[in-house]
Amino acid sequence: MLHRKMWEWLFIAEALSERGLLEPGRRGLGFGVGKEPLVALFASYGCEVLATDQPPEQAATSGWTDSQIEWAGGLEGLNEDGLCPPDVFERNATYRHVDMNQIPPDLRGFDFTWSSCAFEHLGSLAAGADFVLAQMACLRPGGIGVHTTEYTVSSNETTIDSGATVLYRRRDIEALARRLRRAGHAIDVDFTEGTTPEDLHVDTPPYTNVHLRTTLGEYVTTSLALVIEKDGEGGSLLRRITRRRTRYS
Repeated sequence: MLHRKMWEWLFIAEALSERGLLEPGRRGLGFGVGKEPLVALFASYGCEVLATDQPPEQAATSGWTDSQIEWAGGLEGLNEDGLCPPDVFERNATYRHVDMNQIPPDLRGFDFTWSSCAFEHLGSLAAGADFVLAQMACLRPGGIGVHTTEYTVSSNETTIDSGATVLYRRRDIEALARRLRRAGHAIDVDFTEGTTPEDLHVDTPPYTNVHLRTTLGEYVTTSLALVIEKDGEGGSLLRRITRRRTRYS
């Protein structure tokens, strides 16, 4: 199966692994984790992981509690695949209700943050972008945030800009990148689209085992990932690479 959700999880894990962040003693903060396997995976590497998802009353109002996989509510179910030994999971993983539109000010000093297609569900394009800026405060200097989101490949003009699920266009991601850089952070965005038949296939009901692109309303959507480094003293490899770029690759 080629599925965009699997791609998101693998991308997030690989981006953090490449930067030496999946090792004992590292602290990670996940937003809107649902029942994703990343919490258990990161805990298995010895990371101290705080998994968060929206409060129960908010989840009930928005309909997320109707899903068996898209809302956590606690640590139960976050290690169902056995990716982490139970005693290690109990030692390294904790859970907290967090509204992504109002991040508590005590969540600070983490080595990495992540979310997998969560911030497009905050009500509007602006709210999602504001979250990405706000969650940078949770990182230590030099910390890394890796976040995936809904991305439309069919238009850079019109989109769904408010509601339960919004679709980011290239222009929205470019504007977000400018805001992050003005705040002193480094961001690497790759807009390159795949060219294989599997990449170009648009999956519609009844769905197939190739689900990298699909439709929402009139738009063709896929996933896009952001890798962001918090401003720190002395700069970094990501920052130097980003500064050398003359265009988005």
